[in-house]
Amino acid sequence: MAPTEILAAQHFETIKKFFSALPISIGLLTGSSNKIIFHDKEEVCSRPEFFKKLSHGEIKIVLGTHALIEEKAKFAHLALVIVDEQHRFGVEQRKSLRERVGDKEAVPHLLSMTATPIPRTLSLALYGDLDISYLTEIPKNRQLIITKIVAPEKRALAYEFIAKQISGGRQVFVICSLIDPSDKLGVKSVKEEYEKLKKIFFRFRVEVLHGQLKTKEKERVMNLMKRGAVDILVSTSVVEVGVDIPNATVMVIEGAERFGLAQLHQFRGRVGRGAHQSYCLLFSESRSERTKERLAALLTAKNGFELAELDLKIRGPGEVYGTRQSGFPEFKIATLFDYALMRLASEAAEKVLAEDGSFWSFPLLKQKFDAHRASIHFE
Repeated sequence: MAPTEILAAQHFETIKKFFSALPISIGLLTGSSNKIIFHDKEEVCSRPEFFKKLSHGEIKIVLGTHALIEEKAKFAHLALVIVDEQHRFGVEQRKSLRERVGDKEAVPHLLSMTATPIPRTLSLALYGDLDISYLTEIPKNRQLIITKIVAPEKRALAYEFIAKQISGGRQVFVICSLIDPSDKLGVKSVKEEYEKLKKIFFRFRVEVLHGQLKTKEKERVMNLMKRGAVDILVSTSVVEVGVDIPNATVMVIEGAERFGLAQLHQFRGRVGRGAHQSYCLLFSESRSERTKERLAALLTAKNGFELAELDLKIRGPGEVYGTRQSGFPEFKIATLFDYALMRLASEAAEKVLAEDGSFWSFPLLKQKFDAHRASIHFE
């Protein structure tokens, strides 16, 4: 399950090639597409027919967006759930996919992937509910992205820098949180920023991309960007994941304070995908100290895990057994930053459970456990 149609389709093409030599049927289910491929024979079927094949186990691998958690989407024997860019999904959405199992006794394996684990995911890992595998190396020949917070009075200098990058043959992303202008929110929109930048950068090619555009128009714009026929792409968060433009070297984020750290890190990851030095410029007019602290985290964190730890310190992990993804729980002694102690506690707990899950061999521990369990009221 991927958060956007662009990314789901990208995974579909990759999986198609990977399993091309095996007799495995592969499906793609998104808001605008439902098709199946088997031995290079591609079939576009109706949605009801797709759901029927899915529930009967005729589709062995299915890739898709939120469409996978529609009420009608049922799986015969769901064995493995992979959630890509998991920070883009809510707790209930991720849970819903795991629960769509034909055999209710079977619990599917879960692989949750992201460049920036949300605080709640980190805390679950610390409690021993998730195992973590992570890659800290950056791909070969890539450089670290230089990130700067740009003050309002430095905007003109930033525009000069952008013009130099484009003149050098590079491309630029400009991200806004809204599609249409809003008097109430007072933040920049894609449509007005597009019109403004067309005038400022009149010598260059400026295009616009957002969720209200029709699928064919989105594809047209992205193809132009990939071919290098667009100098500046003004967009909403639709380019947050699944977009690979090695020639893009500047990511401009307007109203940066309106995005979460995970999102900002993902936006930043749209540049720096080639051999050229790349830059991320964060524009914010907020005077809040908390906002400054959050954005400053992007200047120091070199990877998603560092950023997630900083995010965890700033806004907390949320409820481990609830649906909130941020906020601080109350502890009497420990803090969520006692990683080494928590790891030891988790390993000790696993050892005790392996030796005697009933705790009869550990009378004092059993006494404490029973007293604690009696004090908890489950819904």
